[in-house]
Amino acid sequence: MVETNIIAEPGKQEIIITREFDAPRDLVFKASTDSELVAQWWGPRGTTTTVEKMDARSGGTWRVVQRDAEGNTFAMHGVFHDVTPPERVVDTVEYEGMPGHVVLETETLEDLGGGRTKMTDHLVFQTVEDRNAMLQPGMKEEMASTTELLAEVLQRQISKKQAAPAR
Repeated sequence: MVETNIIAEPGKQEIIITREFDAPRDLVFKASTDSELVAQWWGPRGTTTTVEKMDARSGGTWRVVQRDAEGNTFAMHGVFHDVTPPERVVDTVEYEGMPGHVVLETETLEDLGGGRTKMTDHLVFQTVEDRNAMLQPGMKEEMASTTELLAEVLQRQISKKQAAPAR
């Protein structure tokens, strides 16, 4: 099993998440910016995600709403600052339950060759306290669960493409 690596050094305002996928970089990029695919993997296992807006272009905005098994609703939104297919997405993330606490996210996709991609997700928080709040018990497992769901979506897309009749 491929592991998600999460680096959160004490006293720093950042979290760095890395994961390798058995999928080509253009597909990983699409899964990160296409509302239909994002809805299938964003959030920990057991939540339902609705993508209300996903305008994946520089200056575009996004908003997602998640619901857990107990019916709790969690909404997030942000702005895309740089979208460079299929290499990089820079956006902000603001959890609506804590307005004013904005995270700058830079997702970089590295083509490893052979249909493999390394994703590096660099999150920079406004304060160390905000970063630490993100690391409450269970949050690292939720982050890893999200990348596992992304890997499953990627594999379904690859299988679908392989099963499609040639034109």
